[in-house]
Amino acid sequence: MTDTGPTGPSTGPAGPAAPTVLLSRSPALAPLLARGALRSPFKRPRPRAPFPHARLTLPSVRADPARLAAYERVCGFATGADALPATYPHVLGFPLAMRLMSGADFPLPLLGLVHTSIDITRHTALPATGTYELTVHVAGLAPHRRGTEAVVVTGLREHGEVVWESTSTYLARHRTEGTAAEAPEERHGPLPEADRWRLPGNLGRRYGAASGDRNPIHLHPVSARLFGFPRAIAHGMWTVARCLAAHGTPEAALVRTRFRAPVLLPGEVAYAADGVGRFEVRSPDGRRTHLTGEVLPLPA
Repeated sequence: MTDTGPTGPSTGPAGPAAPTVLLSRSPALAPLLARGALRSPFKRPRPRAPFPHARLTLPSVRADPARLAAYERVCGFATGADALPATYPHVLGFPLAMRLMSGADFPLPLLGLVHTSIDITRHTALPATGTYELTVHVAGLAPHRRGTEAVVVTGLREHGEVVWESTSTYLARHRTEGTAAEAPEERHGPLPEADRWRLPGNLGRRYGAASGDRNPIHLHPVSARLFGFPRAIAHGMWTVARCLAAHGTPEAALVRTRFRAPVLLPGEVAYAADGVGRFEVRSPDGRRTHLTGEVLPLPA
């Protein structure tokens, strides 16, 4: 995985305002994964390709208490509190994102698509029993030194006010012409180790059951090897959530995370933090960094 974000998303051809598509319920993920897999061989990714402009909207969505509790347990959050973890709206929005990215008009192949970053802004605490309006859209495409990235934006509103939003980048690797400009990486020394986590081989299946994300690269060594991995790998969003469960997040906060390298299952990783805002996950010997991030408090 890589660490760079978008370098200026393309906006596509000029035209009317993006249409809003109202959904009556969250799409089922399994058919979307199958549809995306079947269409992947026919996709020809490039930064200037047209992309879907529709904004998918669920006018009324609530967290299922049982699934939320399962998610909290597998990610290390305390259960029973009337507040959604900072990462949970991503779970609610993921089926909508998958509907967009599995569509015929989405130019990047779903198979092999790599989640490279996520920035989360939580403006206030989110009651677990609250009812929200959920929206997802593709903001654009961006050139990357290894291919093309799609920028996907998810938003949560309560009583008409934005209470949570995220921007994710997903990379499709392919040959490129020239080198795309990239934001300079902030350098710092290794953060002090705070904990060691032993990750079981069934972690991907447990997180997949709680989140609905049953990508085969996370579920079993055999299915992961079909995509070039020696063993199953942990979900990137599990790793982010586990870090935030250990770190803590203010009610109003900005979370920035970059995925650097996959975490193989079963395995052991070191969690490190500076006690202020930065955190990372690395191999126990410190030679490989899997994830870097920071939590910044926002004015209430």
